[in-house]
Amino acid sequence: MKYVTNAWYPVVWADRVGRELTRHVVLEEPIVIYRLEDGSIAALQDACPHRLAPLSLGKLKGDNIECGYHGMTFDCSGKCVLIPGQDVIPGNALVRSYPLQIKYGLVWLWMGDPKKADLSKMFHLPQYEAEGWHAVQGDTLRIECNYLSLCDNLLDPAHVTFVHTTTLGTPAGATVPVNNEYRNNEITVWRWIRNGPAIPLFSKYGKLTGSVDRWHYYNYSTPCYFAIDMGSCPAGSIPDTEDRDKGVRMFACHVLTPVDERTVLQHWFHVRNFRTNEHNMDASLTADLDMAFKEDKVILERIQLEEERDPNYKRIILGIDAAPMKMRRMVDKLIIAELESAG
Repeated sequence: MKYVTNAWYPVVWADRVGRELTRHVVLEEPIVIYRLEDGSIAALQDACPHRLAPLSLGKLKGDNIECGYHGMTFDCSGKCVLIPGQDVIPGNALVRSYPLQIKYGLVWLWMGDPKKADLSKMFHLPQYEAEGWHAVQGDTLRIECNYLSLCDNLLDPAHVTFVHTTTLGTPAGATVPVNNEYRNNEITVWRWIRNGPAIPLFSKYGKLTGSVDRWHYYNYSTPCYFAIDMGSCPAGSIPDTEDRDKGVRMFACHVLTPVDERTVLQHWFHVRNFRTNEHNMDASLTADLDMAFKEDKVILERIQLEEERDPNYKRIILGIDAAPMKMRRMVDKLIIAELESAG
């Protein structure tokens, strides 16, 4: 499978990286990640260039990795610095190192040409560190499906009514159409549901009672970043849709790591503007969000199995599929451009 490589992909929460060698797979490439003695983090190709033994099976010697097969030792830049029993080190005794950044508590790797690593292409949410907002680290969900199937899901407000009945949806949204906006490598799918009940999550944590107006803005940017803007307000209290900060508002952020053709990691966190000093509720809200995302996992994994069982099945297209189809064309366009650039 082909992927967009000139992009930043989240791999693991930084606070879960220690002084041990851990193996990760991103875009079908095995990578070993570990923390250096000065507290920084390194990421190298997880394959010794001699016999392809995974370096993650070796040992840390200071900040160097000793291969567990024949003892070839590599520094954190990927350069071989020792070959037992041999004084001459070949110039091609190297493993790939990956440009690395830590942002939003996650370790991100640039998977393409290191010379093209561009910080401006990282996922960005202005509210994350803004005054009046509170950010909470979520978790990582491993889903056995193609990452584009999860992207379809995260561009689809229509499923919320039927899948997330106890957390994110109510029957009031079943017949409300969605609006699609397309920009360069970005999509927003949005709708307002007026004068209806609050969703269970906002009833519980936002302390909303009575009729509300609520919104969903599904914001996507290539290759697989999502900031889902959701919120509610007392019915009629926010006539201008751009004044959403006046309501109970939360961003559920999902940044994805394609592992291989049928596996994706869904890293997620939330940022909210309500009860921002009540950190004792963070764990409970995180658990409820986790429950909702696991409801998607059940359906997406069954869809993957059905697609593999009958790959030639002709599916019908509905109006709600416009944004997911546009997303896939955006990704394909980027992949084609990279292939053409590579010659």
